[in-house]
Amino acid sequence: VKARLQDFDRAGLLALMQDLYASSKDNQVFLHTRFALGDDVLKPYKQNIDRWLWPDVFKQQDTSVAKAKKAIADYKKAVGQPGGLAELTVYFCERGVGFSNDVGLQDESYFGALVRMFQQALLATLALPQAQRAPLLARLNAVRKLGESLGYGVGDEMGELLAGYAIDP
Repeated sequence: VKARLQDFDRAGLLALMQDLYASSKDNQVFLHTRFALGDDVLKPYKQNIDRWLWPDVFKQQDTSVAKAKKAIADYKKAVGQPGGLAELTVYFCERGVGFSNDVGLQDESYFGALVRMFQQALLATLALPQAQRAPLLARLNAVRKLGESLGYGVGDEMGELLAGYAIDP
């Protein structure tokens, strides 16, 4: 593909970009994110996380941790800014714990994935400058507290992760 792209002139590349943009919603989201277009580039990724971690149970929608994680992977490919990555991983944890608590979900593999994402969110948050960490760490602590009501040791594991990084839960 790289070799073929070298043959394109500016107008050809612009036409190709226009065709890619028009061909799918995913391409549009990718390009909006890559070029920081719009007010909230994280919104479509959060919408995907919402859909797959907090589905409409009245419409018989399923959960899918893999599809929710794909939203984060897609963001990483598009731009992967550390602040946005930390926000999406924390948001993932909030939605996962919130849904589980709201509907009484009891799924050990779901909880395992949630704890693993909690660790990723913690690492992403700790990679940020000090000034940006505090609000995200407070949100992660709120996730931990809510996780205590889920059973399966979810809250305990989250507390151990916080303590392991010298953060007082």
